[in-house]
Amino acid sequence: MNRSKPDCDVVILGGGLAGLCLAIQLRQRDPSTRVTVLERNAHPVREAAFKVGESTVEIGAHYFSQVLDLHAHLDEQQIRKFGFRFFFSEGRQQVDQCTELGVSQLLPAPSWQLDRGRFENFLGERARALGVDFRDAAIVRGFELGDGDAPHVVRFEHAGNTATLTAHWLVDAAGRANLLKRKLDLAEANDHDANAAWWRVDGHVDPQDWSGDPDWLQRCTPPLRWQSTNHMCGPGYWFWLIPLASDSHSLGIVCDAAMHPLETINTHARAMDWLREHQPRMATALEDPRHAVQDFRFLRHFSHGCKQVFSDRRWAITGEAGVFLDPFYSPGSDFIAISNGYVCDLIERERAGEPIAQRADLYQQLYFSFYRSTLTLYQDQYPLFGDAQVMPLKVIWDYTYYWGMLAPLYISGRAAHLPVLGRLREVFTRADGLNVSMQAMLREWGRRNGELDGDVAGPLDGRDLDQFKLEWFRRINRSITAELDDEAFVAQLKGNLALMARLAAELSANARAAHPSLDDHGLSKWLSVPGDTGEPLLPPHWYGATEAVAG
Repeated sequence: MNRSKPDCDVVILGGGLAGLCLAIQLRQRDPSTRVTVLERNAHPVREAAFKVGESTVEIGAHYFSQVLDLHAHLDEQQIRKFGFRFFFSEGRQQVDQCTELGVSQLLPAPSWQLDRGRFENFLGERARALGVDFRDAAIVRGFELGDGDAPHVVRFEHAGNTATLTAHWLVDAAGRANLLKRKLDLAEANDHDANAAWWRVDGHVDPQDWSGDPDWLQRCTPPLRWQSTNHMCGPGYWFWLIPLASDSHSLGIVCDAAMHPLETINTHARAMDWLREHQPRMATALEDPRHAVQDFRFLRHFSHGCKQVFSDRRWAITGEAGVFLDPFYSPGSDFIAISNGYVCDLIERERAGEPIAQRADLYQQLYFSFYRSTLTLYQDQYPLFGDAQVMPLKVIWDYTYYWGMLAPLYISGRAAHLPVLGRLREVFTRADGLNVSMQAMLREWGRRNGELDGDVAGPLDGRDLDQFKLEWFRRINRSITAELDDEAFVAQLKGNLALMARLAAELSANARAAHPSLDDHGLSKWLSVPGDTGEPLLPPHWYGATEAVAG
């Protein structure tokens, strides 16, 4: 093959977060790779840009800081995240008297809050410094995929001129423009129907201003609740607060489409009225004239799948152009990290002359498996978001699954390590089975609670559910970045599976203590995994009781 014939080796359609990160990763791994990025927006973009995806979690944070080596920028120009924080505050002014779930101190594995405008400006400069041909203000008008060894052809407008570009590989990173998805009819719906509205305001919104109670104010060391991704939770919805380094705050309502129709939040005035009803303390804070509104956007039915994302025909789809689940646990950058890694590997192997059809199919299976397992955390779960008893337990379970199985696989660099993946097949099968059963059981637990008292918001008991005080929880967080050989890594994940089984048994026992006829949804099949026994993993107050039930 004559490699010099196309204008570039890889053309990336879209120079947002996914596209620029992929371009940087390709050039870092092989500086001889000729990469062109076509981005619709002119650079530099404004800080506090309107894009969502500002909160990172461990996989995405590791990708940005370690894989792309952007740690210095993150520490110096972005905000270190003070974990997730949840307030079960539906209809309440007295947020300090509601159940609060979060950490009192930073956990070992770091993550950051991203000012997307600032970050993408930096990524654009970094890409150009690495030799990427980054053309901003370039509008893609169409493209044709080449057959066999023939190059792909892209038509675009740039600087007032119409131009064409040929490339050996084509990657769609253009977000919801869905360029390849529309051309190849790859759109696929999923069964998670949710809507969102979001906006930015001037200044930082600090939860420390919501109370004068000294005990409540001193729960965190240091008192940095404002640096958390704060979730204000209620039945069928959650409201986010994410601080941005440009002295702005990102705000958003995400809700079950059936329980909170989009028409109740699709303008700023309606969103504020909605907050006055559901989160009145938040509405009061935002009525402060110092928090001037910068923008407002909304999105209907934001969750979507894709029939195919990798092809041996030398194309791929990454980021939101492919699949998108839900922003609740901030998984967007995780999916970018995993997808971009697979795309880089496929491009490198194909350019070296290796057949990639089987590997592209396998990577797609693994990627879609991660997508499907993560979807279970959200699908049909929004009705219990306001349950101050069950929802904190779900959060602990979801974290344990993520930190115990999904995060270490990527962070250890083994997401494409076929020998280790083969050895862990049974471990992941059992972990997935435990998770599917647990999600169904938690969902029924919440429904039954609502049938009993009708007030899933719970009493104003001021429970402090401090994840940092759970030693096993800190340990599993620390372990996701451990550098281990293959034997030790396999042993670690088997140990994490045993911990999951122990936690599942304990949660199930407490659910059945509250509702003796509650279905275990097949959980008993997966509890044959040997695990430690002993003291409960969660103290009694986590269950809203004086004494927890052991598993």
